[in-house]
Amino acid sequence: MSAALSAEGLHTYYGKSHILHGVSLEAGEGLVTALLGRNGAGKTTTLRSLVGLTPPRQGRVTIFGKDTTRWPAFNIAALGVGYVPEGRRIFPNLTVHENLMVPLERPGRWTPESVYRLFPRLAERKLSRGRQLSGGEQEMLSIARALLLNPKLLILDEPSQGLAPLITREVFRIVAQMRTDGISVLLVEQNVRMSLEIADQAYVLDDGHVVYSGSARELAADEARVQSLAGASAEEWTLQ
Repeated sequence: MSAALSAEGLHTYYGKSHILHGVSLEAGEGLVTALLGRNGAGKTTTLRSLVGLTPPRQGRVTIFGKDTTRWPAFNIAALGVGYVPEGRRIFPNLTVHENLMVPLERPGRWTPESVYRLFPRLAERKLSRGRQLSGGEQEMLSIARALLLNPKLLILDEPSQGLAPLITREVFRIVAQMRTDGISVLLVEQNVRMSLEIADQAYVLDDGHVVYSGSARELAADEARVQSLAGASAEEWTLQ
C-alpha cells in the first residue's frame, strides 16, 4: 500500500514546550486513517505539523512522494491537500455561496454544484450568512469549501465537535463517501467508536507519543482499549 502522507520522527514545540515526541504515522492512499487520543494528546499539533502551520524542529513529512517538511502551508495545499481545522473557521459575514467562492478552484469533480448535491442543506441556505448557520451546517460548509480544492488528501480536525448525534452521523457518512471517491482522509476525532466504524487504519496519541498503530477494526474489537482510550497513559498502552 502506498502512502498519501507519511511522517517520521516528528518533534514539535510551542516555544519551549515539547509537544510531539518522535511521532510517526502514515495515511494510505484511498483510505481513511483515524488519529485518536484524549484532549491534549497532541492530535491538532500533529496535523499542524503535517500541513506546515507549526513546522516540526526534527523529523520528516512526505506528501505524495515529496519532502514537504519545510514547505509553507500554501505550497502543501497546492499539492492537493485540503485541511478543515477545528472550529470550522468560516467567514461569518459572507453567505454560504460566498464562502464557497473563497477557495481557488482546482480542476476535478467538485464544483459548487456538486457540493450542493452532496450537502442539500447548504443549497437550501446558500443565501444565509455564515453566522446564521447551525453548528452542523457550519461544519458542512467547512468541509464543502475544502472539497472545492478537489483534494487528493483531506485532513479533518474534530469534524463532529459540538454536533447533535444525527448531524454527527451525517458528517461521518460524508467522510466515508470521500474514500469511495478516491480521496485519502486523515481524521482527528473524539468520537472513537464512530471513527473506528469508518476508518481503515488507526493511530492513538498519548502525551505526544504514538501508543497504538494498526488496523482500525482490530482496535475497535478491543473493548477494554476503546473504553480506556480517553484516559489511558502511554505506559498502560505499552504494557497491554
